Amino acid sequence: MRTVRRAIEFLLTRVLKSRLGVALGIGVLVLGVIGAARLVSGPVDPSAGLSNRPERPITTVDPEAGDDGVIATAAPPSPVTRPGAAKPEKVAERFVGVWLGGRGKTSDEWLATIRPLATPALAEKMAGADPAGVPAGRTTGPTTLRLRTESFVEALVPLDSGQLRLELVAPEGRWLVDVVDWERA
Repeated sequence: MRTVRRAIEFLLTRVLKSRLGVALGIGVLVLGVIGAARLVSGPVDPSAGLSNRPERPITTVDPEAGDDGVIATAAPPSPVTRPGAAKPEKVAERFVGVWLGGRGKTSDEWLATIRPLATPALAEKMAGADPAGVPAGRTTGPTTLRLRTESFVEALVPLDSGQLRLELVAPEGRWLVDVVDWERA
C-alpha cells in the first residue's frame, strides 16, 4: 500500500509538474477531443473523396440581378466640360499638334506650349525632354475618344509611325492631358 501511495505521490508531484507531464496531458486532451468529434460526426463516406465540396456551385449573387463587374455594359457617361472650356477631343487635337510641332524649338519653348494643355504632373515629367525625340511627324486619321467617366477620357490618335494614346482628366471641368503613351506601328 505504501508503494502505491508513493507512486501516486511521485506521479502527482514530479511527473505532472514537469514539462514532460504537461506535454503528455495536452496530448491526451487533444486525442480525446478528436475522438469525441469523430464519434459525434458519424460515419465517413469513402466515395466523397478528400473533399466535401458541394455538387453545385454556391452562388452569392442573384443571376437575374445583372452584372456588377468592373466592365460595365451600360454606356459610359458623357464627359463634363466647364462652360467656355474646350471639349476633350479639342484638347487632345491641340496637344497632338503642339507635341508634333516641337521640331526646331528648345526644350523650354516646347514645354511652354505644352504646359497649358497638360496637368502639372505631366509637365513635370516632360521637363527637359527633347522635342526632336518625338517619334512621329504627322497624324494620319481622326482622334477617337474612349469615354471612361465624366472626368476621364482616353484619346487614340493614329500617327504616321504608330499610335498615340492620351489620358485626359477634368477634375474641375477643364480637360488636361495627364498621360502620353506611344505605341510604335
